[in-house]
Amino acid sequence: MTGDSGAGQTASLTLGEVVRAALPDFSQTHRLPAHHWKVLHAIAACHTPALGGHQYQCTHCGREHFVPHSCGNRHCPTCQRLNGADWLERQVEDVLPIPYFHVVFTLPHELNPLVQHNQARLYSLLFSSATATLLEFGRNNLKATLGITAVLHTWGQNLGDHYHLHCVVTGGGLAQDGTQWVPLRPTWLFPVRALSLVFRAKFRDGLQQLFEDGQLRVPSSEPTLAEVTGFVRWLRCLCRRKWVVYTKRPFAGPAAVLAYLSRYTHRVAITNSRLEALDPAAPTVTFRYKDYAHGSHTRAMTLALDEFLRRFCLHILPAHFVKIRHYGLLANRDRSARVAQARALLAQLPAQTAPGFEEVRTIQPVEPPPLVCPYCGHASLVLIRIIDRPKTPPTCDSS
Repeated sequence: MTGDSGAGQTASLTLGEVVRAALPDFSQTHRLPAHHWKVLHAIAACHTPALGGHQYQCTHCGREHFVPHSCGNRHCPTCQRLNGADWLERQVEDVLPIPYFHVVFTLPHELNPLVQHNQARLYSLLFSSATATLLEFGRNNLKATLGITAVLHTWGQNLGDHYHLHCVVTGGGLAQDGTQWVPLRPTWLFPVRALSLVFRAKFRDGLQQLFEDGQLRVPSSEPTLAEVTGFVRWLRCLCRRKWVVYTKRPFAGPAAVLAYLSRYTHRVAITNSRLEALDPAAPTVTFRYKDYAHGSHTRAMTLALDEFLRRFCLHILPAHFVKIRHYGLLANRDRSARVAQARALLAQLPAQTAPGFEEVRTIQPVEPPPLVCPYCGHASLVLIRIIDRPKTPPTCDSS
């Protein structure tokens, strides 16, 4: 199968092609929020004439080549690589020459139905509970303010709902009086068990408050959650089990942090590279996934197009919802001043010796692919005209 490709790119199966094949039947059988239809139509139109494009001519062979525009939607894997690279370039100045830690906070799957009905509120509660836990441990254990970059992921490898927050945390913080940098041991953040208990308590309290304020929509499959006694009983059972907080080994310096962020910040539920085959006649789509339950082996899964698109829609974010957020030392307000202060204090400490600490300045931005003529193979395309999209294109939402 081949998808739409731009100049200099190799044709391959894309999510846009799969969505175009699935939409006609899917739109007849499913009711979705208007925002979800906008996202699906944007991805379906990506790199097609429906969005207009650029007309090039090759100065070597003289032939013309049309390159359609991209949709720019944040759920489109075709568009996110360069967007992620642009975001990464803006983060370089804020990365400090210290160890960083990777912490993942995961919600129990028993919460999935409630999260699906209250996405914006419970996603925000996940952000606030996890980051408040980390900042509290920084204040209590170090008497310092940590820096946190948090990224929301809502999916598992098989496109099921799996709500978790990836946090990149500074290995130390700015003392609360601002007079010194307080380092953490380079191989240890905080006890995971303690983090889990505090995170669970903060999320529980936030959930209880939302219920008392009447701000939770209860799924029809769980009518007892609409009653006070039923909700309290359910919440008590939910909090009897351990909640998963996972701390990975610290990164090997700023360069490794940036490499990680470049992979994770703008990742969507499924990338084009994981798509293997589209069979419109069946109609099915086959994609690769890692089976973490059985040794992380890579396997192939084939789904009906209808089910594939249903799963993908689980991971469309609410309109204008911010999925990458900064806290503490890295909070947006006055971040530059705080980072400069931290950098000045760090300069007074002995230099770090872990590998990679001097590599941060060598990271090169990702460049767009060269404009290679698809007919003669020479990088000699010149723009001759811009073709506007038709007057009645599919609705595109890049929020």
